[in-house]
Amino acid sequence: MPATAPSHHPRRRRRTTRLLAAAATVVTAGALAAAALPASANAGESHRGHGGHGHGRYQDVQLLSFNDLHGNLEPPTGSSGRVTEVQPDGTTKTIDAGGIEYLATHLREARKGNRYSITAAGGDMVGASPLLSGLFHDEPTIEALNKLGLDVTSVGNHEFDEGAKELARLQNGGCHPTEGCYKDEEFEGADFPYLAANVLDEKTGKPILKPYWVWKQKGVKVGFIGVTLEGTPDIVSAEGVKGLAFKDEVETINKYAKELQRQGVKSIVALVHEGGFPASSSYNYDCDSPGAGDGISGPIADIAKNVTPQVDALVTGHTHAAYVCTIPDPAGKPRMVTSASSFGRLYTDTTLTYDRATGDIARTAVKSANHVVTRDVPKAPDMTRLIDRWSTLAAPIGNRAIGYISGDIDRGGTESPLGDLIADAQLAYGKTQDPETDLALMNPGGIRAPLTYAASGGEGDGVVTYAEGFTVQPFANTVNLKDYTGAQLIQVLKEQVSGPNEAAPKILQISSGLTYTLDLTKTGADRVVTDSVRLDGAPIDENATYRVASNSFLAGGGDGFPTLNEGTNELVGADDLTALEQYLTANSSAADPIEPPAADRITIVQ
Repeated sequence: MPATAPSHHPRRRRRTTRLLAAAATVVTAGALAAAALPASANAGESHRGHGGHGHGRYQDVQLLSFNDLHGNLEPPTGSSGRVTEVQPDGTTKTIDAGGIEYLATHLREARKGNRYSITAAGGDMVGASPLLSGLFHDEPTIEALNKLGLDVTSVGNHEFDEGAKELARLQNGGCHPTEGCYKDEEFEGADFPYLAANVLDEKTGKPILKPYWVWKQKGVKVGFIGVTLEGTPDIVSAEGVKGLAFKDEVETINKYAKELQRQGVKSIVALVHEGGFPASSSYNYDCDSPGAGDGISGPIADIAKNVTPQVDALVTGHTHAAYVCTIPDPAGKPRMVTSASSFGRLYTDTTLTYDRATGDIARTAVKSANHVVTRDVPKAPDMTRLIDRWSTLAAPIGNRAIGYISGDIDRGGTESPLGDLIADAQLAYGKTQDPETDLALMNPGGIRAPLTYAASGGEGDGVVTYAEGFTVQPFANTVNLKDYTGAQLIQVLKEQVSGPNEAAPKILQISSGLTYTLDLTKTGADRVVTDSVRLDGAPIDENATYRVASNSFLAGGGDGFPTLNEGTNELVGADDLTALEQYLTANSSAADPIEPPAADRITIVQ
């Protein structure tokens, strides 16, 4: 794909008629606290409302955005389906949110009266998806986004879970190379462009997809540049990024901003699949208190401070957080940086005031707010039909019971009950492949949802269905066995809190029998107390050999664990969901369900 992209993305199909349904929204205030427009902007213009500025020099452009949908077409359950809202008195409450039927209604209602409206996304639209989408390689989600009217998105790291060829199929269409067509007609692909400005083919040195795209309407032009995080190879399987190079986000955005400027496109939005860590988990907190951008930290803060002032706003993602911040650009001017949580629970509504005289955005007039995708609005009928159609295909597989639990098994915390359960399942599976298997390690990022006791459908409380198991572990990683010395095993544990994981530790979930102390009062690798590491009560022998089970992502050194890639005598087993299914089936019944593990294998000193 050449670096130069056409300014229009041809649509193969007409969008569905926008639903004129009532949509209740909960709004968080987030605006650039800056001067009013020049006096000439107000002359002869209507007041700001649904249509906003639409006469003379200035034209309001509505930018609706969201990120990290991860194929969540049905309303997500448990904590994954709620957002926290801070109240005027400082207390908080939770609101059930999400579901493509409701997201469609909210977006369609938000567009009413806005003749200049763009819908954009910040990556991870697919990947790590629940069974309804993941079972069909995310074709249902692409179809839903087409109906939703998505105009453009960046790629995220999860778009590479199945490799660049599969991403190209999602963009361009065609049936799956091994599973074929799921329906009578061939899959048509995305109506919207995926942007991958910083993802290069190692052989050609060019982006594998379009680096940018330009939205045009009646003389108004807005350019979009899409990038994913440079560290994508560290969090995606090696096979998924084979033959690809991921370049610096800032350098790439700045490069293509110059190219757009040369083409006369002065209004530019960066879609960045990298994010930050807000100071509050409430979606509507003031991210600019006490000063602009003071409520946000993490990679996106550094990116935003260095991206050229030619870029007028950043739509971000990856951290699944909610924020609307104004982070100063390199020229010291405040610039909007937004993220709409994940799983379709929020969307962001940003007003970009376009100056027809300059072709640029009047930054002092930018306003933005996150809105909750509440479930008290009518469902979009076309989305209901889409879900019903795919559910019919998935039901025979997804509704099958694979185990029983006595209560919620959560994935939260440094060591989680669900993490322990999965590690135990992989240890048990490893022993069926090699009785000498000693322990199992599981990365917390691979656990995508909790197991909830309440029934998600008609299966009954406490029943774990295949669909629920798939939602927990959707990556189809294999369970691999490798040999490590005791010294290597201790090094792996130290890599949880050192090197690339020092700033944001990734604490592995461990199987029964492995114990150690994590001293958080110390720094770096010293947080793992070496003398405390034991297996079945015995100290680890640094010269002995230990047989370790882990998923293929970890075994390949993923998540910043290079020592795991150094193991020997590898045996590749079945996928990790099979291991979990076998464990639940063998160790639970309706009369004797599994109790949530105690999560007491790691002793934490704080």
